[in-house]
Amino acid sequence: MMSSPLVPAEPAAAGDGTPYSALYDDVYHATHGALTQARHVFLAGNDLPARWNSADNFVICETGFGLGLNFLTTWQAWRESKPRGRLHFVSVEKHPFRRDDLTGLLAPHAELASLSAELLQQWPPLTPGFHRLHFDGGQVTLTLLLGDAQVLLPQLVAKVDAVYLDGFTPSRNPELWSPVLLATITRLCRTRATLATWSVTGELRRALEDSGWQLQRRPGFANKREMLVGQLENLPVLRSASPASPPRRKAIVIGAGLAGTAISERLANRGWQVELFERHATPAQEASGNPAGILLPHLAKDDALAARLSRACYLYALRRLADLTDVRWSPCGVLQVARDAVHETLQRATMQQLKLPTDFVAFLKQDAAEALIGRKLAHGGWWFPGGGWVSPGSVCAALLGAGGPLVHPHFSTEVTALRQTAEDWLAFDVNGKLLASAPHVILANAHAANKLLPKALPLIPIRGQISYLPDQFQESMRPPLRHVVCRAGYITPPAAGTICVGASFDSGDTDLQIRSADHVGNLQRLDELLPGAAQDIDAALLDGRVGLRTAAPDRLPLIGTLPDTEAVAGNAATLDSLPRRAGLHALLGLSARGMVWAPLAAELLASQLEGDPLPIERELARAVDPARFHLRALRRGRN
Repeated sequence: MMSSPLVPAEPAAAGDGTPYSALYDDVYHATHGALTQARHVFLAGNDLPARWNSADNFVICETGFGLGLNFLTTWQAWRESKPRGRLHFVSVEKHPFRRDDLTGLLAPHAELASLSAELLQQWPPLTPGFHRLHFDGGQVTLTLLLGDAQVLLPQLVAKVDAVYLDGFTPSRNPELWSPVLLATITRLCRTRATLATWSVTGELRRALEDSGWQLQRRPGFANKREMLVGQLENLPVLRSASPASPPRRKAIVIGAGLAGTAISERLANRGWQVELFERHATPAQEASGNPAGILLPHLAKDDALAARLSRACYLYALRRLADLTDVRWSPCGVLQVARDAVHETLQRATMQQLKLPTDFVAFLKQDAAEALIGRKLAHGGWWFPGGGWVSPGSVCAALLGAGGPLVHPHFSTEVTALRQTAEDWLAFDVNGKLLASAPHVILANAHAANKLLPKALPLIPIRGQISYLPDQFQESMRPPLRHVVCRAGYITPPAAGTICVGASFDSGDTDLQIRSADHVGNLQRLDELLPGAAQDIDAALLDGRVGLRTAAPDRLPLIGTLPDTEAVAGNAATLDSLPRRAGLHALLGLSARGMVWAPLAAELLASQLEGDPLPIERELARAVDPARFHLRALRRGRN
């Protein structure tokens, strides 16, 4: 499913100054006060905050984010009520506002100024798909679905407690009030979920009643004589879209690289206790141990699954990095130079096809790219203004710090065996000593994971060697390199500390020794990036580092609960019906994109374990399900 380019909303006002949409010939909120309307219709209509005060997690689904005033008013009420749990607010918007326009539209609402500022700080580039934003230390989460509700809401995995139906007038925005969409929303709801809306049209009432809602009219707001509230009763018991919130929030995590520290922090943020095991004396000693990695998404003209997932992961990673403390990184921008003239043409065509906003990516012609970098280049390329470089080790340390006392790291301790009992998973060392027990185990130890499994996952080790450039190279660069430049290889700027050039990519190779031939290869990559830059560098004098990445055959990560390969499952099985190893999960196969993949991969797995709304589309979650390879084998008729 290719994402349709977003068409941003344009700010306008009705005659009385109320924000107005020319696309729908309707106002965004009542003339008599948007915040009062939000409180009267949506909060009071759903009996909030009383209902969320007794809940561990409360999920609201809204149709039509608009200016975000319903979300901001709800967030304000949540703060003031001081509930014990967490709030998830999911909202879909086909025509979102650009950040600058939204800033102006929210300015008149002074009582929400501090909350508006936090929202605007995290407001994403207007790219289609799911965007997850965290506030109040993760106690409040906003998941924005930017695009057509008819496409995105069927992709949502959530258990909804309250619904805000707040599209434009049904006669002018019929898609957002259609019986099919209302049925989709109903399927997302828990039994005894509630809804509220200012609309009382007969078509709406009949569609909701047909979906099982018991409706009631109440006094409306301002010039609306009535409004509508409803409760969902006697919902059929269906297979859960995600597991129930577990009674024991405890997990063993194996591996303290980017994947392991990221999932440890995400679980600790939800109140889980984590026993983190790492065979080395410190975190980030293997694939996550390079001095600097680069941050940029993968793009594809057809916007295929991998590209959509990469875009979501990249934007989430940037938000998480901005939120963590003591991380060495810089959003200095990344220029991805075209490989050749054919690739340059493809880059241009991709921009024309996807119509992505320039604050996410732009194509620079060769002369503009050269002016940006300050050196001659062979071609133009994609410019990612928010991309940059990051020290993976500093991220791992920051994640461990953010996890706080709920994360108990055990360094220089290798888990060599796992055994499942009726209640727990048990982890043992090489001498058979019991190290820990917990209901859940998460394998985040890359290629070493297969040593702990009865049947190996299709993980491919990939050897990567980077080269450190000498100080004289930095002195010879005039002007100094300020941005990351990449093509088949990459170079980080001097601001990253060590100037790294890389990297080799040897599939199936596990040799950890430095090779002179790979330094030569990295210098060739440098010369392709910056013609002439490598001419005075002696490969024999270079230092560097080797790391082993791990990838799946389809180059997508493995995130989720592992399949039970010993259980009986026919070739008609699906991902939903496939037997699983209860409590055994994977966060593996991050390949060379660990810094981009890991933060959202961890949020996805933590959401699955906790029963939260998922941060990505259902089909993207299925694409990274670690059971996908077992399912394909079954369908080919071999177990």
